[in-house]
Amino acid sequence: MNTAPDKRLAAEALGSLILSGTVIGSGILASRLSGGNDAIALLGNTAATAAILFVLITALGPISGAHFNPAVTLVMALRRVIKPMDAALYVIAQICGCVAGAMLAHAMFELPLLQHGAQERSGLSQALSEGVATFALVFAILLVSRARPKAIPAAVALTIAAGYWWTASTSFANPAITIARALTDSFAGIRPEDAPAFIAAQITGALLALVVGGWLANGLNSEASSEPSHH
Repeated sequence: MNTAPDKRLAAEALGSLILSGTVIGSGILASRLSGGNDAIALLGNTAATAAILFVLITALGPISGAHFNPAVTLVMALRRVIKPMDAALYVIAQICGCVAGAMLAHAMFELPLLQHGAQERSGLSQALSEGVATFALVFAILLVSRARPKAIPAAVALTIAAGYWWTASTSFANPAITIARALTDSFAGIRPEDAPAFIAAQITGALLALVVGGWLANGLNSEASSEPSHH
């Protein structure tokens, strides 16, 4: 990737900000409009998140790779697609962007900028769900990038949309988003004390996807020699 380092970091921070703002902001509005129906609220939250993912990956992928996710950046660093120092800077940009996105969402809805998440998401089933959701995300990135690189934006958006509905945790699948969602007392929030288990499960799921996806894809031809963009 030949883009200047400052532009890559700016793209990661901006993309993470917009993604986090969309996840949290759409959750706030969906909760207000749903009349207490959590299924309707989740549907609105899902649609907004999937839509913005497709747009952000399409727009910013050529600049930074459009990770917006420390788990994805870790996998790319282990695959030597990105240098370790660049990966560390990506993660910082992603976390800062996601936290700023939470604050932006709160500001748009006239809420306190930083809050304490109150949504309980504890227990083995929740952690397992996050491991599974992140596995599915990274697995999709690794395999679709070889089969049809131009389909990555749609593949990531659809994987996350499906994850909202087939996992018990509603598929955070992103340590930076998890941190941001611990700072919002809204529909999309999580208690700070539940976040470490989510993050550990997300990293584990990503690493498992790296192993399984790499094994399955070994020897397959790729449509393109360069790495595609990803969530």
